[in-house]
Amino acid sequence: MFISNAFADSGTQPQGGLLEQVMFFAPIVLLAAYMIYSQFKRAKQHKTMTDALQRGDEIITIGGQLARITKIYDEYIAIELSDNIEVFIQKQAIQTVLPKGTIKAIK
Repeated sequence: MFISNAFADSGTQPQGGLLEQVMFFAPIVLLAAYMIYSQFKRAKQHKTMTDALQRGDEIITIGGQLARITKIYDEYIAIELSDNIEVFIQKQAIQTVLPKGTIKAIK
């Protein structure tokens, strides 16, 4: 027969103490707290980076385009992708600020 017999549980299982329950949930709580802290730290770093942007900075967008900032507005920036090609993106779409002269060195 392919199906094994099932036996009913007596319903009396030893209950762990409070310390055992805390030790079971402690790693889960600590991992969740660490993940939340990491997200807040990353958001703060990104906000600091976007607040420090200046005209002429060279950036990489989330989409992977290398560009130079031409104008800065409250929530948007104008970037120059190539000669005479200017687009507007949100500040949140900036991934990295590059050192000056990086785009020129790549060309």
